[in-house]
Amino acid sequence: MKLTVPASTAPQAPSQEGPAPQRSSRGADTRALTQVLFAELKELQAGTPEHTRVRAALIEANLPLVRYAAARFRSRNEPMEDVVQVGTIGLINAIDRFDPERGVQFPTFAMPTVVGEIKRYFRDNVRTVHVPRRLHELWVQVNSATEDLTTAFGRSPTTAEIAERLRITEEEVLSCIEAGRSYHATSLEAAQEGDGLPGLLDRLGYEDPALDGVEHRDLVRHLLVQLPEREQRILLLRYYSNLTQSQISAELGVSQMHVSRLLARSFQRLRSANRIDA
Repeated sequence: MKLTVPASTAPQAPSQEGPAPQRSSRGADTRALTQVLFAELKELQAGTPEHTRVRAALIEANLPLVRYAAARFRSRNEPMEDVVQVGTIGLINAIDRFDPERGVQFPTFAMPTVVGEIKRYFRDNVRTVHVPRRLHELWVQVNSATEDLTTAFGRSPTTAEIAERLRITEEEVLSCIEAGRSYHATSLEAAQEGDGLPGLLDRLGYEDPALDGVEHRDLVRHLLVQLPEREQRILLLRYYSNLTQSQISAELGVSQMHVSRLLARSFQRLRSANRIDA
């Protein structure tokens, strides 16, 4: 579907300042377009062709948000196209629940819903360990043959009997049985059978305390790009470069009082944008 962007929010021609201003401009254009579409959607009756059209335009305009969220799960070795499709379901749910009058930016509201949908997908539908497609299909046949032979013999069949039934080698049967275990994960806290040793979790490495801040830093980064460029720079100078307000005022050529006011205003904007459940 081709989206027609209103002239007032159409992306500007690329500048000579590099990719960062272009990305910032595209983000601002998307936010402005999203606000216009939500205002239009509110006035339309659900189920009408016009309502469906505007809703589809909202989905298309915010697909980059889904791709950004899906990229966080790239290390899971799941096809990225599948992850994006699942995240799009979360995006649609967020669009249907979003209320522009609450004063929250839509990306801030939608991100937890999109990420939650993707996490639920990995939790409920993805195998613990990925196996080749052929081995997975053969495992289904081995499982079916095992049930049939158990019913026929009144006991569990041997590996040789399953192999003979399916006309495959015993090694292939054993590989399929091993592959079937990828559907069931054993708790790391479970004690090891027979040897009396503690669970695997107790024998692994230490817990990195910095892990608790990973999602917080990601959220801060997402909120930070919504601020004006000057306020972004002041926050970076203050909390990443560890400059004092006096040093920042000298760097930017403004008064220290003005720097203090801009910092206070930035904090207020960040807190307001993060009130998802307000």
